[in-house]
Amino acid sequence: MKTTLITGGNSGIGAAIGDRLRARGERVVSLGLEKPTTENDTLFGYTADLTDAAATAQVAAQIAADHTIDAVVHNAGAILPNLLPDADPDDILKLAQLHLAAPMALTQAVLPGMIARGFGRILFITSRASMGMPTRSAYSATKAGVHGMMRTWALELAPKGITANVIAPGPVLTENFWGIVPKDGELQEKIANGVPVRRIGTPEDIANAAGFFLDDNASFVTGQVLYVCGGTSLGGLPS
Repeated sequence: MKTTLITGGNSGIGAAIGDRLRARGERVVSLGLEKPTTENDTLFGYTADLTDAAATAQVAAQIAADHTIDAVVHNAGAILPNLLPDADPDDILKLAQLHLAAPMALTQAVLPGMIARGFGRILFITSRASMGMPTRSAYSATKAGVHGMMRTWALELAPKGITANVIAPGPVLTENFWGIVPKDGELQEKIANGVPVRRIGTPEDIANAAGFFLDDNASFVTGQVLYVCGGTSLGGLPS
């Protein structure tokens, strides 16, 4: 039975991916600021603040000791929106730790086992905003950086049977989204109307794509960015 580590696995996109994997008989290790409300023999919870490098290293070692991890989904993220005049350079450092350094530490901890077994799946959840979006200086920069890191890992790990890919969602109805856009308000409707498919995505839309990348049969797909975005990667979004 495969076991997948999911950061930010307690809610939103991470929880939807975990539900999909468990429905097909796999185990999930959820890592976030809080544990899942229930744990059982297919769902295990750990907590850590991934913006804290020391805490990340500690929990990475603990998870690697407790579980045989076959796949890693780096989903945890934060936005910290500001227009350029108000942007704080420290936000770039904070999000670089969360979006880049934390995934590196977690993957390094479980990588020896993947290499020994000749199998592994690494999947990052980034954002269509990696292509640029107003108020997203720190977020766009670090999410775009993930794409470069993923491609590097894909090249390094391909001979070892390990794939590395990215899903870059467009707007998705999660607490992160509603933390910026009032729920069910006029701006949400405006954004939905600006999406070519005329709706905002759901966590399940992203989980559908994740299920493909994490499958055993996806061994010939690595180093790719898939925009699950309703067509918004073809143009801008209303802001």
